[in-house]
Amino acid sequence: MKKSVWLPALIAPVVVAGVVAAPVIAQAASTPIAGDHPTAAAVIASIAKSSDERYSGKLSQTSDLGLPELPTGAGGSSLEGNASDALSLLTASHTARVYVDGASKQRVQVTEQLAEQDLIRNGSTVWTWDSKQRAATKTTLPSRSAQTPGSGTTTPTDVAEQAIDAITPTTTVSKPVATSVAGHDAWLLTLTPKSSDTLVGRVQLAVDQQTGLPLRASVTAAGKDDPAFQVGFTSLDYGAPAARLFDFTPPTGADVSTKDLSDATPGSGARHHGAGSAERPTVSGSGWDTVVALPAGSADQAGLDADASGLLDQLTTAVDGGRAVQTSLVSVYLTDDGRVLAGAVPVSALVAAAK
Repeated sequence: MKKSVWLPALIAPVVVAGVVAAPVIAQAASTPIAGDHPTAAAVIASIAKSSDERYSGKLSQTSDLGLPELPTGAGGSSLEGNASDALSLLTASHTARVYVDGASKQRVQVTEQLAEQDLIRNGSTVWTWDSKQRAATKTTLPSRSAQTPGSGTTTPTDVAEQAIDAITPTTTVSKPVATSVAGHDAWLLTLTPKSSDTLVGRVQLAVDQQTGLPLRASVTAAGKDDPAFQVGFTSLDYGAPAARLFDFTPPTGADVSTKDLSDATPGSGARHHGAGSAERPTVSGSGWDTVVALPAGSADQAGLDADASGLLDQLTTAVDGGRAVQTSLVSVYLTDDGRVLAGAVPVSALVAAAK
């Protein structure tokens, strides 16, 4: 990845996990939700059993992070166009079709403006397809892999797992209350940070009462009433989807690339930045106030061309020692010496952490 393409990825609302990572809730029994008044721990534990569910449905994602809306594909360079496309994932509403047949078969389809993006996993084989670029990538996963490469589409399960990881003594967890999502009875949990310094006001999770499947997840900024980020099912049908949905053959003339991760060993991969462990991110603070810092050289602003510099100037403002952007949920700070700091905290906290 080019160094100057980092910005959209760092702003993504997955900071609930990446920036606010903390120990998982302790002693949550892995049992079904029981009774009319389950505990929060029982609701959270029920999510684990949903990994084998079979279903199909439609997801809706909305974002209001306070980022400027840039024309999709705009700009005189491919970099600016790609960054604009990535930012559209965070500034506009999106819908996706999701098909799941247990833990090893999934398909996500995002269709917009006469273009389609797909991620299809069938066992250890994962295909990604971008009809706009007419590009397909085939990835072979390790035989015991429990993870699927990112598709750019966030599901309620993603956000739920990230928020659960943040449950610590720094977070107040509400008693479950009954609600309904896409016609299914659910339990609603509210996670409220105890810190007064974080940008996150609350995270809400709606979990199917019968299956434990997360049906909706939202993150609301501190002091706000409406979610800054929300993703949830608008329709959901349980049952195995058609087997053909998990097969994929690239169209004739498509640009096809392959990645083989089947022989990957722990510690191997794409961490080749020339400095070994010195290149690893550092973490300061704790809980919702955690700040993650990437090492010097992660954001080489001096090497940007005119188009990329213009996009950077449009997205960020000058602050002491560099440039920064603060969304409703996360801030990112680029220091003049090339470091990148990010956290669910105000920019001032990142500037202080950089000194």
